[in-house]
Amino acid sequence: MKGVLNGFKEFVLRGNAIDLAVGVVIGAAFSAVVTAIVDGLISPLIAMIFGKPDISNIWHIGPINGATIDVGLILNAILQLLIIAAAIYFAIVLPMNHLAAMRKKDVEPEPEAPAEDVRVLQEIRDLLAAQAGGDPGSTPGGPTPPRGL
Repeated sequence: MKGVLNGFKEFVLRGNAIDLAVGVVIGAAFSAVVTAIVDGLISPLIAMIFGKPDISNIWHIGPINGATIDVGLILNAILQLLIIAAAIYFAIVLPMNHLAAMRKKDVEPEPEAPAEDVRVLQEIRDLLAAQAGGDPGSTPGGPTPPRGL
């Protein structure tokens, strides 16, 4: 039983579970913001255009054998998806991308380190030069460049 509790403790404190929990809580809070944008801004705009806050009742096929196809309901769901995606993009994604680009400009890029094979070859060159009594960085067996130039 103690091993199970220790395993659970490691799982919770590992970070993945905490990150997931934070994501769910922020997602729920963000859902309220998106719902407010849709209900307070987008639905009234749709009502101004179509005369109703949604288009779910605009097109019915039937009844045929007691069944009715609600095309407006499908169109309304697609429209709501596009509206929510646009609201998320313009209210959250676009400003976040802009902030990330500004932060990236402020940070100086680190100089690239030489590739591993180049670094190994430089070490071999320096070791050979040291064994030959020459200057590290000069070519072994070749003329040593004068210092200070």
